[in-house]
Parts: sequence; C-alpha cells; structure tokens
Amino acid sequence: MDFGIWLGVFVLLSVWPSVRCSDLPRGAIETVCRDRYLLVTTQLSFAGNKPRFEAVDADGVHPITKQYGSECGYMFSILPLPGHAELRASYFSCHTDNQDDEVFTFSFNLITIDANRVEATYSVTATCSLPLPWSPREVSCEENYMEVSVRGEVSGLPGTKADDWTAALATAHSSATSTWQVMFQQEGQQLTPMSPSEARELGYVFYLTQGRLVFRSPYMPGSVMGSVTMVNGTLVEVVYPILVSRQRWVVIMVNLVVACSTDEGMYDGAGLVWQTPTLLSPLVSGLSGLESFKISMGVDGQLLDEPITAERGYSLDISDTTVQISIPFNAAGGYRKSFVMGNMYHEFYVVRLYYEHIFMDDSGVETRLRLHRPMNTPLLIQHLSIINQTVLEDRVFTVYLGNLSYDVDLVVVKLNGHDFTILEANKSGLVITMVPQPNSTLHAYILRVPFEDAVVHKLYSPEGLLQFSLDINYTLVILPQEEPFYYLASVVAQFNDVFPPVFKGICNEKSISFQMDHKPFDYLWEVGVGPYILTTNLAAKRGYIMQNDSKSLTLEVPLFSVGYTYKDINLKQFYGSFEIHSRLPKTLEVKSSLAKACLFQTTEVIVCSTEGVVTVVTDVTLAIPGAEPNGTFLLDSTCRPQETDDTRVLFSFGLHSCGTRVQVDHQHVTYENEINVEHKSQSVNAPVKTRDTASVVTVRCVYPLSDLYKLFAYWRFEADSPGVGTILTRVPVKTFPPTTLTTTRRPLTSTTTSNTGLSPGRQMPGINPRAKYVKVFSWQMNQPKGTT
Repeated sequence: MDFGIWLGVFVLLSVWPSVRCSDLPRGAIETVCRDRYLLVTTQLSFAGNKPRFEAVDADGVHPITKQYGSECGYMFSILPLPGHAELRASYFSCHTDNQDDEVFTFSFNLITIDANRVEATYSVTATCSLPLPWSPREVSCEENYMEVSVRGEVSGLPGTKADDWTAALATAHSSATSTWQVMFQQEGQQLTPMSPSEARELGYVFYLTQGRLVFRSPYMPGSVMGSVTMVNGTLVEVVYPILVSRQRWVVIMVNLVVACSTDEGMYDGAGLVWQTPTLLSPLVSGLSGLESFKISMGVDGQLLDEPITAERGYSLDISDTTVQISIPFNAAGGYRKSFVMGNMYHEFYVVRLYYEHIFMDDSGVETRLRLHRPMNTPLLIQHLSIINQTVLEDRVFTVYLGNLSYDVDLVVVKLNGHDFTILEANKSGLVITMVPQPNSTLHAYILRVPFEDAVVHKLYSPEGLLQFSLDINYTLVILPQEEPFYYLASVVAQFNDVFPPVFKGICNEKSISFQMDHKPFDYLWEVGVGPYILTTNLAAKRGYIMQNDSKSLTLEVPLFSVGYTYKDINLKQFYGSFEIHSRLPKTLEVKSSLAKACLFQTTEVIVCSTEGVVTVVTDVTLAIPGAEPNGTFLLDSTCRPQETDDTRVLFSFGLHSCGTRVQVDHQHVTYENEINVEHKSQSVNAPVKTRDTASVVTVRCVYPLSDLYKLFAYWRFEADSPGVGTILTRVPVKTFPPTTLTTTRRPLTSTTTSNTGLSPGRQMPGINPRAKYVKVFSWQMNQPKGTT
C-alpha cells in the first residue's frame, strides 16, 4: 500500500566514545562511533584467540551468541588477518539506551582468555551521538541480519496527522498485543496475522523508538516467512512484513519490507567481483518513481572518496540493471592470509566490502541502503618473485625476494651451506633488509653479499674466466603459527679476461726490481715471496724497498737479501735469482710467477745451501798481504780451492766434509771451517826463513735446529731454509806467531740457494748431544763439481 514518509530535523552532534574499565592495557580496546553503529575492537594479542562479548543493561547480562547477535543487532567477528576481534552494535540493538534517536549508550563485558585458559572480564561502555541525520527510510544489510527503520505518516487517511499516528503507535505498542498484528506477505500464500511476540519467537524483531519503527530479521533463506528471489541475475533475500494496527475506525498499515543482495562475490583470476541489482525491486514496489541517486563504496565499514578508490584500482560499474564492483587481487584495503601445503606457499585474499546506495522518489524522499559483505578468493598458490639486481661493477650480489604477505617473515638464510639469521648476517658484513612493495600490503627482502665474502664460491679458469656463485636457501615462516617453508635461488656473476697479476723484472747493479700494474681483480690473488705473503712488514724486515699505490706495486730487492738463489758462482761473476709470484689465498696454488735472474760481479760471497754445501769467495790477502791464494786449504788439507786469482779463493765443500766442525745448542746447528794458507816467515832473531801455516779466514754457517730434523731422523742433510753465513778474517800483521793473531768479523749478508731465508718453525723433539762438538762423516754429500 502507499504510505508517505516525512523527515524530522536533527542536529549533527560530535562523536564522543568512552571506555571505562579497570587495569586495562593502553590500546587493548578501542571504540569508534560510525554512521549507524558502534565499533568495538580488541587486539587478539590482549584478548586471546577466543574472546567474547556480553551486552549489559538494567535487566542483567546477555551473552552475544551467533543467533542472539543476528536477532538483536550485534555482529561479532574474530579477524586473525589484521589480528583483532570486533563487535558492530547497531544503534537500534536490543540493549542500547536510546535517547530520542540521537544519543545511544552501550554497555558490554569483554571476556578474555589467556594462554593458560584463565578468563578475565573487562567492562566497556561507550556513548555515541548521531553522526549523520536519519533518512526517512534506512536499510542495513549486515553480515548476519537485515534491518529497516522508517519514520513517517500514512497518507490518504482522513483526519490523521503525523502526531496522531505517532501517538497511536505508542498507545498500541503499550497496550495489549492484540492491538498490533504482523502479516508476512509471501507470493501465492494467504496473509496470516500474528502478534509481534509470536514473530519474535520466530526470530523477527519489531519495536518502536521515540520516532522510528524498526524491524530486524536474521538471514534465514529456508524460512517460510522470507524468500530468495533472482533480480537481474543476482540472488536477493526478501522479507515482506506488514504491520497492522486497528484504532477505532482507522486501520494503520506499515510496509517494512527489507531486501538485501546475498551475492558473496567471486574471484575472476584478477581480483574479486561483487554485484547487486541497480534497483532492488522489492524495495521500490508500490513507491512512485523511486530511482537510484548515489552509489558509494569502501572497505572496513568506511566509504572512500573516488580518487582513493581509483588509486587502489577499485572499479564501480553501474548499468541500468546491475552495479558491479571489482577489487584487484592484493589491492590496498584487503588482507592476505598465508598457508603452507607441501612446502608450497598458498594464500587467499580477503576484502570487507562496504556499500551504500541512496534512492530518491518523486517527492525527494530518500531511502538509504548500507551493506557489509566480506569476500575472499579461493586458496591460491603464490609464486614468490626473485630478482637478481646485481650490478657487476659494484662487486656485490643483490638479490630481491618479493611478493611476501605481511604474515610471512624471513628467519634464516643459508648461503652456500652456511646458516645466518638476519642479525648474524648483518653482523658478518652481509646485509638483509626488509622493504615494502609499492602500492600494496606486500613486503620484500633484499640480500646483499660482497663477491669477496668467504661464503661466496669463486671459480677461476686459466682462460681468464672468473665466476662468483651463491646458492641461497631462504627459510620463511607463516605467522602467528610460525609454520616454516623454504625457497631456493641461485645467482651467478661472471667476468671475462681476468688474469693473475703480471710482473716485470729489471736487473740493477746491486739489486733486482719488480713492477706490477694494478687491475680490478688483483685482490683475488696474494703476492708472495716463497711461502710468505709480501707485506710492508715482511719487506721492512728483509730490507726490501716496496712502494704500493693505487696504480702499481714496485719492489726492489737488494742483492744478498733473503729469497735470492745463486748459481754459476766464479771469481768474476755469478747469477742471482729472485722469484715473486701470485697465488690463490685458500689453496696457495701459484697462478703466475716471475723468477728474474741477473748477472752480478763477484767480490766476496758466502752461500750456505739447503743441501748442505757451502760456497765461499774471499780475499785472503786481507789477512796476510802477499799470501798466495793457490796455497790455501781447509781444515782438511786435501780440500783445495776450486778457483783462485791474485788475491781471492773460491771454495765449495760439504758441511760434513773437509774437517768441518759442528756445534749443536737448543736452537741452532753451527758448522765452521777455516781457510788456511802456507806462508814464509822470518823471526827477528833468526835470519833463516821458515814455512808456516796460518788460519786466515773462518767460514761459518748457522742453521735453525728445527729445520734440520732430517739430519737426525734420516741421517742425511736437508734444511728447510738456508743457513746464515759469516766470514771472519784475521787482522793482518807483519809477523805471524800464532799467539799474536787476532780476528776481525766482517759482516756479510747470508745468501741462499732455496726459496727463502725464513721458514715456519716445526715442533721437533729436543736433541741434547753429550758432546759439545760433533763430527759427522757417515754419508756422502752430492757436491758440485770440483768440491772436495
């Protein structure tokens, strides 16, 4: 039937929710007054996984169960995705104190349950002033119920004014139940009147406020009082109650029809799609010229401006028959929940759609419809995005792991078999950073590992191919249950034309110089002399002259420095060689080397070789002027020089031959021999000249005892490092009585025939010989040609 609706005048008042409770943690409970309901939220971290609410009024405490909430205007949800529980209480909910349909006071108990299943109760009260004036007719399509409220007068009834109608309704409401009757209109069925209390037993609620008549119905598709009908391809649930009151000769009939789209949305592969009829025909039947006036959309109970919806990618398509809303997968405003199934990362996407539709009739009277509808995709397999962002010039692996929902955390990365937490990685010179993904609720992790890090595998081929590789195993967990899953990735960086450092050698008068131009990958190799890395400390200790800058390395090695080898020694000249090389730090494998041999002029030299052969060139006339070098010999007089000139001699002999003496202490073995010369002398008192023998030079070689272990273990001479040689020459005098001879020590640099003059020490058993001097004659030495 036709009925008119008039709109009262309301003043927009401020929203002032309040919460009163004892010992309540800050932020644990929040209340917000929305257009037509109070929103109460509590964090699950505070309330536990199964909190619940009770409504409190003067009659007592009323648990808000699923069924009771749908009948009394409460919608309670536990939302693990955002991590809270929420209660939406209609301003017309059963136990709300309503003051003139403008101020609404709520009182609840929140019951929390902790991990030990201990319950705690907190009192929550809130008062809301009406944020937005009432429309003459308002329909609310909640998740668990439908609600309609109207205010108006019935037109076409003679002598009936709005105040009379209101008074009549109030009188009827307070009088016997038989005054009001309810009839549910259903197609093809006769109307059967019943009292409001009988309807309440079926789950339908009718009541009158100060100025509005309210009807609420749970969603009951199978109910005989309601129906589900198809409107423009969308299922719509409809309940069509007619409220009837007989006042004397006047019959008042109020149409309280309510209709809501039951479309739950669908996933089309790109996002969620929801639709509703542009005009809900059950709502407009009997109303003159009702048309769609304004359509708005939002999420989480709040409408959004068009620029925001456009920025998020939401679309609102309106046709003559349907309204269709599309929300892209992973758009802002929704939530993603992750799962692990068979080490596969799955998730679904949830949007809590909020929809408002305003209709207007020919008289400018509006009907406002609001709808809450949660939508979700099916469980989807999600593929993480792995992007190799490495820039070769930076020499750092940069790996981007993205498309992670907010409830997924990275806990461990395994790099080539080595496990690192994020904290351990950042302390080790690696960098793991969590970054948000633009325009989404997703996040990503960026891993940075320098090529030079010890965990990176390096592969080098002689053809100049250098390859760095990193196998990554991400361990991720789903929160809050911390269910793990794993994601594997491998990255490789490759360089061509990479070769070890190249040295140039230059012969100088008394040294050999080396030069190396720096290249980008020189750091991959060590520059060494023998088994030792060439450092500034080593160079200073050995007397090398080293200069190293950003462009080149220059090393000058003076003759007779540690590291030289010698050959072809004669009285005129000899070859001195020095080797410098580059090697891999881990394997110590030599990749390039340069052994530079230079010809030097011979003056004096002593060589104590690792094979146990001493070679010495010395000037015997310094001790005995006029002495004949070809008349010299060693302690064993059969050992004669290999070569002589006017003043110098060259001897080469085995350390265990030619009468050589050996002395052993706790750290060293000292070998010593003497160069003797026959000479003629004349006493002051005797005119006759006599032939005497004098020791003019002492030749000494000192070896570290730890390097001569084979001498005692295998009864043969083999040293790890050359000995330190010394030539001691007698001070010349005019006469040569044995008692008047003194010695002068001339410092000479020790020389080598092995790689270096230094050696890592070995731990050998202590040797404590009984005699101070030990002579060894029990083996034959492989001596150079001409050695005796």
